[in-house]
Amino acid sequence: MDKKVLHKEFEDAFRKVSNSSQEFPPDVLLQFYALYKQATQKNTFSHNEGEHELVSAFKINALLQVKSMTEDEAMEAYVEAAKKHL
Repeated sequence: MDKKVLHKEFEDAFRKVSNSSQEFPPDVLLQFYALYKQATQKNTFSHNEGEHELVSAFKINALLQVKSMTEDEAMEAYVEAAKKHL
């Protein structure tokens, strides 16, 4: 897929997911989180002050599951996940 088209589809999917009033199950939210992070910040994790340790552990686990993906692969997977869950 052309990079320009992929980036547009990714941005559109992110906007739709972010603005959705739909409540996603926790595992789906973690999938979106990990794919977004991998697509935009490549293997980074930040702990939010006051965040429960269990939440941080789930986030780290989700990131570990996608760490081998390239940015483009993560964008494509995010777009597909958005199509599946919206």
